[in-house]
Amino acid sequence: MTDTTTGARPPYAGTRYPRLAQIPAFREFIAQGWDDVPTRPDLPQGSAQAAAAHRARLSAAMPDATLVLSSGIAPVRNDDSSYGFRADSSFVWATGCQTEEATLVMWARPGGHDAVLYMPAPFRPGDDGFYSDALHGELWVGPSAGLAEWADELQVTVEPLEALPARAADLRGALAARSAGALAAAHDLEVSADLERTLSRLRMVKDDWEIGQLRLAIDATVSGFAAVVAEIPRAISDGLGERWLQGTFDRHARTHGNGPGYSTIVGSGAHAPILHWVRCDGPIHPDQALLLDMGVEARSLYTADVTRTVPAQGSFSAAQREVHDLVEKAHRAGLAQIRPGTAYLDFHFASMQVVAQGLHDWGLLPVSVDEALSPQGQQHRRYLACGIGHHLGLDVHDCSQAHYEDYMGADLEPGVVMTVEPGLYFHAHDLTLPPELRGIGVRLEDDILVTPSGSDVLSDALPIDAAGIEEWTRRQWASR
Repeated sequence: MTDTTTGARPPYAGTRYPRLAQIPAFREFIAQGWDDVPTRPDLPQGSAQAAAAHRARLSAAMPDATLVLSSGIAPVRNDDSSYGFRADSSFVWATGCQTEEATLVMWARPGGHDAVLYMPAPFRPGDDGFYSDALHGELWVGPSAGLAEWADELQVTVEPLEALPARAADLRGALAARSAGALAAAHDLEVSADLERTLSRLRMVKDDWEIGQLRLAIDATVSGFAAVVAEIPRAISDGLGERWLQGTFDRHARTHGNGPGYSTIVGSGAHAPILHWVRCDGPIHPDQALLLDMGVEARSLYTADVTRTVPAQGSFSAAQREVHDLVEKAHRAGLAQIRPGTAYLDFHFASMQVVAQGLHDWGLLPVSVDEALSPQGQQHRRYLACGIGHHLGLDVHDCSQAHYEDYMGADLEPGVVMTVEPGLYFHAHDLTLPPELRGIGVRLEDDILVTPSGSDVLSDALPIDAAGIEEWTRRQWASR
């Protein structure tokens, strides 16, 4: 209310809630009359056991140093609103925990490490933060698991976050991950490239639990593709466009997982060749190809990454099909190289050989195939500037902090999960192309597990050949 004599607002008005703590009557009343709501962490089954095994591997790899990883904090979106929080991937790998502002310290000791997880305790009735802290106050975020419940669930020592500064002297010489950069700056720690490299190297080989989580994410993604493709006729007839299809998948991902693993790409016609077309603000052109690059992130934060290019009217045109057939041929060549003991980049070179030969056969290269494929050439990359694949896991481009020799210079081994994703991107304004090819973008992307005897295409429930995609697309429409 407003003071009628002065027109001034009283100090407890508005949204500056800490001022309410200055009013004894309010503090006394809001602290009373709340029922206890027992709450435990809601984690995917097996998270704690997997994280313990991951910490053991990290401890064995870096036995002599105290190691620090943090979950992070959501960046500000605008004014006092933040983006949705998503915990740091290496922190989740080592803890199974997704709580904001939490820090894992693996204290070095003879023969290994003692792991302690420091996290903010929730503010409950009787705490001023219950109503004044929008990040951890239960009046804002709802009943939350306490430290004891987290310790019991994760089977690790959990202490309040405010206990960590008291041990600052013990942190001297500790190695911090990038996620713990703020803590490193406060306590003069080293943000360690060696720790990041080690984490990336360890995360490259997935254990059985991680592979199970990726299968869940990929299966949910396959059903998400079906949901999106079923909406194509409506998106065209009602003028809803790319954004309707993007929203359809994002809703599916939020329903069947944590959400999208990355920004969903829906590109119709001339938007399809744009590698990261996440604006999705155009119409669906019924006579043009539609590129869909989408992945569900599971509740454990492991993500899928799958791409298909579908005909918006149910059948590819002759030019679209010719492009798709060449991409399919390159895709199959890449898939054939995924097996233990082969060099990581073999799949890349196999796909590029097919692409360069096809472009040469179409008369699009100004040089021979050999010249194009040479380090001094690469003219074919005008139409395929990105790579042919990457590691996959907690991050869509997983293990990116690994050194070249660990990532691209290594041989494949069982437990590696990766993508193969050749494409051709013929931009509508590219005058080196004949008119019938301009504005066609095609990508095929599958998620593949390296097995002891070869490989397993985890996303093979979706067809990759043009005829199969046409039939599958029409089948989704018939099932609406």
